[in-house]
Amino acid sequence: MQTQKYSVNQHLIETILAWVKSGEIAIPEIQRPFVWDSSKVRDLLDSLYQGYPIGYLIAWRNPNVRLKDGSLSEGKKILIDGQQRVTALTAAILGYYIVDKTYQRIKIKISFNPISERFEVQNPAILKDRTWLHDISEAINGKTDLFEVADNYFELNPDVDKKHVRNSFSNLINIPKKQIGLIELSHDLDIETVTEIFIRINSKGVVLSQADFVMSKIASNTEYKGNELRKAIDYFCHLAIAPEFFKHIVENDSEFAKTDFFQKMQWLKTENEDLYDPDYNDLIRVAFTSQFNRGRLSDLVSLLSGRNFESRSFEENIAEQSFAMLKVGVSNFINETNFKRFLMIVKSAGFISPKLIRSQNAINFAYIVYLKLKELGVNSVSIESYVRRWLVFSILTGRYSGSPESVFDFDIKQISEKPFDEYLKEKEEGELSEAFWNASLPQSLDTSVASSPYFHVFLASQVKANDKGFLSKDVLVSDLISLRGDIHHLFPKDYLKKFGLDRSKYNQIANYVYMQSEINIKVGNRSPLDYFEIVNRQMIENNRQVSGIGTEQELLENLKMNCIPSEITQMTIDNFSEFLSLRRKLIALKIKEYYFSL
Repeated sequence: MQTQKYSVNQHLIETILAWVKSGEIAIPEIQRPFVWDSSKVRDLLDSLYQGYPIGYLIAWRNPNVRLKDGSLSEGKKILIDGQQRVTALTAAILGYYIVDKTYQRIKIKISFNPISERFEVQNPAILKDRTWLHDISEAINGKTDLFEVADNYFELNPDVDKKHVRNSFSNLINIPKKQIGLIELSHDLDIETVTEIFIRINSKGVVLSQADFVMSKIASNTEYKGNELRKAIDYFCHLAIAPEFFKHIVENDSEFAKTDFFQKMQWLKTENEDLYDPDYNDLIRVAFTSQFNRGRLSDLVSLLSGRNFESRSFEENIAEQSFAMLKVGVSNFINETNFKRFLMIVKSAGFISPKLIRSQNAINFAYIVYLKLKELGVNSVSIESYVRRWLVFSILTGRYSGSPESVFDFDIKQISEKPFDEYLKEKEEGELSEAFWNASLPQSLDTSVASSPYFHVFLASQVKANDKGFLSKDVLVSDLISLRGDIHHLFPKDYLKKFGLDRSKYNQIANYVYMQSEINIKVGNRSPLDYFEIVNRQMIENNRQVSGIGTEQELLENLKMNCIPSEITQMTIDNFSEFLSLRRKLIALKIKEYYFSL
């Protein structure tokens, strides 16, 4: 028989709020911006006043943990759905501060008109209007009693219907006596089951990631300063995208500004590099995997709860140790030297722009490799080569595109147990055989998907080789990528369209090349045979009509660095398929030479 995975109970709102006050319910999201508009808070209060249901809260009970003295500590409830509603209630009823979208600490004050029984967000007009109670929290949370509220109101508004107003005030202060449903999930459920229940109950289609559970676990543990660690993760990711946010932290979170974490991320305030802008999912994954030698975030949730995998019990010292290890992992991730040196290695492989890196998992694991090898004391020259190779190897083989967690788990265990060069060689022999370079890779290049990882690796190889753009004398592919240059067609699109070729044919990536726009305009919609005639004529007449290239030798070198078969100079529509096949082989060969040079 299936055991019940959860209990459903109705609780008074004042009970839920009391649990929030005492910490019995941990609201992890309280550390992160409150994303509701004030009008939604108003609508929530109105629904409660009118007696409408406001949905269920979902909490997941932390397991009971054995303390060092042998006693058991009762697990808190972690709110995994309903944070915004509960935060709204703490703001409107208890008068708590919330952190808004710009990370400012603000109060949301809701006003109430007992005559019309309307709620509104407090504004200057309402503050001048005597018919409104300006802040409901003062009446509801017992700072002033109902008689005093009513008497003050009648003094300002002597002509109102007193019975009606008293009745309205009575309904208002009874809002905390309204009920709300709480679905409490059992502590022994695994993340997958919790996620499944969450998706089934939550009709809004919101998906909780495992990183969300980790963040909830971290924030709910104040004993080991989890709330501070949670902010460190959030703030770093925010600063990486918006350095100007630094000032906000200093002005609005003076407590955090005193922490070691904040000192370690100060360098971001002047940083505009956007090659790798991690979100909290990336940061947690890298910090955890590099530090714990595990790849499954569900294991981290268990460890932060104090799980002993052997005895299957929960112990305080395991939770304490896991928090300490995760802090080290986060510190290593946000360390300026580590982060900048890692990015320098990625750029030295030719990946100079975020548009060349489409796999976040590949770059995450490359950073794990960097941090792990550094911890193992591998020399810095070898680390650079290994990180470059592993990044490109994992992109070329789509290593982390399927089920990344299990592959992360497998790879980190291998790296921890044997010398990295041995493991890398093993993977290369198994997955980068001659058959891969000669058959599989050219076949993978038979696509019209412009975001193809193989094409991006080809472009990175061109950047690393300092190759010039097609028909450019001096302008490098790296310049064209950095300065938002365009990718154009070697067989012009309009030329191919004239012969009835559709998008999947003319947009083949083997027909793509980085080319200066002014050169592309001069190429026009001619066949290669026609436009190369103009190029050859300009070289004879020395008039630089299409390109700055002046000799046949320079032209051949330019074609070679762009992996363009020299036969293209004589080609028309009849040769298009042959051209694509030849160019795919040349691109694959270039990628192979590039890979083994890393």
